[in-house]
Amino acid sequence: MKRTSKQLVSEANAVVKSLPPEDAVKIVGNPDVQFVDIREPAEVAKSGLVAGAVHVPRGLLEFQVDPESPTHNTKLAAGSRLVLYCGSGARSALAAKSLKDMGVENVAHVPGGFSALKDAGAVIAPE
Repeated sequence: MKRTSKQLVSEANAVVKSLPPEDAVKIVGNPDVQFVDIREPAEVAKSGLVAGAVHVPRGLLEFQVDPESPTHNTKLAAGSRLVLYCGSGARSALAAKSLKDMGVENVAHVPGGFSALKDAGAVIAPE
């Protein structure tokens, strides 16, 4: 291997915006912000998601963000600030870097992921 997963996450964190969970919960519900839960379906089914978030599993994210894709999700349309979160913050860092590489400028991720958002007071809703 040339680089480990830990190195990839570190590289992603060096180039993407991190939004502390305490700051993130303050913008939940803002109409210009779309929270995106990129965890696997079983994770979301078990714990719910941040109220108002859209669930897009990590493996589908790039396709649902791309307006030219047949699976484009209009909730991820250009113009909204996308705030990604996962279980711990590693997948969301990688995903935010991928979106940045696609040209999505207004994207951030939450270090600590879902549990950090919940601990910071985010309202949790069922999927």
